[in-house]
Amino acid sequence: MRSCAPASTAGPVPAPEAVSARMFPALRESTETYLDSASTTQKPQAVIAAVQGYLSSRTANAGRGGYGWATTLSREIEQVRGRMAGFIGADPDEVVFTGGSTAGLNAVALSWGLANLRDGDEILYSPRDHASNVYPWVQLRQILAGFGRTIRLVPYRISALGEADIEDILAKAGPSTRLITVGHLHHVFGALSTLEELRGRIDPAIALCFDCSQSGGHLPVRVDELDADFAVFAAHKMFGAPGTGVLYCRRRRHAELSPFLPGGNSGVSLDDRGLHAGPMPQLLEGGTHNIPGILALGAALEVLGEIGLGTIHTHNRALTRRLIAGLRPVPGLDFRPGPAYAPCETGYGIVSFTLHGIGANDLGFVLGELGFLVRTGAHCVPGESEDEDSVRVSTHIYNTFDEIDRFTDCVATIAEEVA
Repeated sequence: MRSCAPASTAGPVPAPEAVSARMFPALRESTETYLDSASTTQKPQAVIAAVQGYLSSRTANAGRGGYGWATTLSREIEQVRGRMAGFIGADPDEVVFTGGSTAGLNAVALSWGLANLRDGDEILYSPRDHASNVYPWVQLRQILAGFGRTIRLVPYRISALGEADIEDILAKAGPSTRLITVGHLHHVFGALSTLEELRGRIDPAIALCFDCSQSGGHLPVRVDELDADFAVFAAHKMFGAPGTGVLYCRRRRHAELSPFLPGGNSGVSLDDRGLHAGPMPQLLEGGTHNIPGILALGAALEVLGEIGLGTIHTHNRALTRRLIAGLRPVPGLDFRPGPAYAPCETGYGIVSFTLHGIGANDLGFVLGELGFLVRTGAHCVPGESEDEDSVRVSTHIYNTFDEIDRFTDCVATIAEEVA
């Protein structure tokens, strides 16, 4: 486990009320309290304007024409690519635009996995991660089996804190391990796994893949510091539009990639010997870009820069601690793994729990009727049964301490009624 930062002696400083009022129109128009940012974040006005601007003025296709409308869009897309590269500590040719995190992880499986994994190779993964970081590897195993190659998916444990169990990974990593994949910030447990404890203890040739869907836009993420070979980001969880994402591909892996979506704009060439891979990142960007989505991502990155990831991280941590402190005395409430069990004050804006006497889905419905919008169920964890359903609360910069206090008071009242 990583060392804990010392707790601040000062009281939490609420985010400026002007942040939500000025930037997030949907919140301005609603009386409900949105506590489901791990599903998708609210959209600031600048992001809405970027989508509307493309659809209403000088709509064209980037990279398909020599006239001004098209060339301007091409430049703007590359500017967003460069901005995203700076945002995560990468180079522009390592940034691939995708349809989202799920598309990015499938791209790793199909572009890298199909081309490089051989009979007997192993992938280490957590079966308690999001389905998007489980199913692509299962499908890859099935595809390779059809070609006579057998690969093994080796599950590793999650600790009581909700983090990847490093000692279990070390015990299972061996000469056949080719990839270790992990949820950087777990979408249910709200725990951070950086795998930094593995450095120098495993073969450096093993590829490390991070699902940064929940961490991107919530705290500073540097792929160079993670030592990542692959990392995926979901724009809609970082103020951007749905259907847009980013796949980071470390340059040392570029020669190992094959086109999995060949077509227009992919840079792939054809001669009498067949298809030949083109340059990155075009190699993995076949087809027409989601232009409004990419422009919206650019606007989202600007908003994140204006607010400051450090500010967002600090605010979410304070909200998490306030939430845990308010829920801890509630009779019959059980926390799922995560920051509630940490030996120090930590938190990243995600807390999940159950309440005796009422199912998670029913509790979520009641909370929704009372104006608190939360996520319930198995949260896309493969194989989770109804007995493991939970209520997930997830915050962002637009949430306030008053909202958290009213929420915990509401849960306490419900607990009394169902006891």
